[in-house]
Amino acid sequence: MQFLHTMVRVSDLDASLRFYCDLLGLKEVRRKENEKGRFTLVFLAAPEDEARSAELKAPELELTWNWDPEEYTGGRNFGHLAYRVDDIYALCERLQENGVTINRPPRDGHMAFVRSPDGISIELLQRGEALPPSEPWLSMENTGTW
Repeated sequence: MQFLHTMVRVSDLDASLRFYCDLLGLKEVRRKENEKGRFTLVFLAAPEDEARSAELKAPELELTWNWDPEEYTGGRNFGHLAYRVDDIYALCERLQENGVTINRPPRDGHMAFVRSPDGISIELLQRGEALPPSEPWLSMENTGTW
């Protein structure tokens, strides 16, 4: 398993970039604009992590700016922790066998979401190429939120 990123929703991207980059000293390493989803993702790395970020896309801080205004309460601005895993199906099976709800099943063989006992959302991403879609994951519905 490899730690990838922590995601934080921000209400003012410019103010957030000023804080994280200009004041705190993180570096913007990449940006993704998604017109259809109406959001921007900005990935930041600490100066000593820039080389690893370029090679591995980790460890990073992901700032998510939703274009439509939203008030974040109850910690909703904190998004999730993300980990790259060797076999997403095997890990999800082990979690499920031990009572963990798979909130977003790995239907695509690439991504799943679960929650910690304290409700922290955890994103699991398949290392390398996505695994071929397979049951029971392929037809499993989402449960709750992540």
